[in-house]
Amino acid sequence: MEIHQLRYFCAIVRTGSFTRAADQLGIAQPSLSQQIKRLEKNLGSALFERLGRSVRLTASGEGLHKMALGILQQVAEAESRIAALNEGYATLRIGVIPTIMPYFIARNIGDFTRRYPRVNLLFREETTSQLVQILQAGEIDLAVVSLPIPKADIVCSELFREELLLVVPRKHPLSGHPPVNLRDLRKERLLLLKEGHCLRDDVLTACTRAKAELRSVFETNQMESIFELVRSGFGLSVIPEMAVSHASGCALIRLHHKSYRRIGYIRARRHLVSKPMREFADWLRLLGKKQ
Repeated sequence: MEIHQLRYFCAIVRTGSFTRAADQLGIAQPSLSQQIKRLEKNLGSALFERLGRSVRLTASGEGLHKMALGILQQVAEAESRIAALNEGYATLRIGVIPTIMPYFIARNIGDFTRRYPRVNLLFREETTSQLVQILQAGEIDLAVVSLPIPKADIVCSELFREELLLVVPRKHPLSGHPPVNLRDLRKERLLLLKEGHCLRDDVLTACTRAKAELRSVFETNQMESIFELVRSGFGLSVIPEMAVSHASGCALIRLHHKSYRRIGYIRARRHLVSKPMREFADWLRLLGKKQ
């Protein structure tokens, strides 16, 4: 059993497909398949059931997966510590969701690099579910996400809560209106992020609480596309308060039934907390107090 085989194995579990795993790993699919066959031969047991283009773990695969995640976490931590000793600086791998990265981290990260110049930051932007998986696999050290993350092997730390606001075209009849009830917007066109984005879930939860039935007419992975469509008068949306600076040309309205999302960071419970992790967490808490 070799470390790279475990990495390949976990990538297939994460993506649910040999093809997607090979693309993500940057290797040819035949090479990936060959390594998994070798791993299965060494273990004397099949790890996957092939279901057309997708795969499912066998009982042996389920048993290996949890152990493989722990091994890869330990390997990643050892590599990080050795690199720090050899190079005189520490590398910290951080995941951030797309609805936090440009509005909270990117605009402030220069302050961290000035405070801690010997910490080499490597960022990865993914949806929450993807970040949880790569955190469990030891591919990142810490992730900034929307909470909660109900997993026993994940430690969650809340930083702050931010209000969700209705964003409409500047000339919309509701512009300048006092708090609005989402229930009164039945005929409006709703612009949403695609499934997998936690902000989408927060918006739909706000609609459910207000007993609102809005028509979803557009779904995207890009918040900027939503802002452009709102500016053009095509529809409206609900956005996090930290994104207000990107909503130029739009009008912002508070919701009658106030809704919030919880912002925080997560780490794997088995991952030792290094000095760079503590420094980054301390910096996040200072930043969170300003929100």
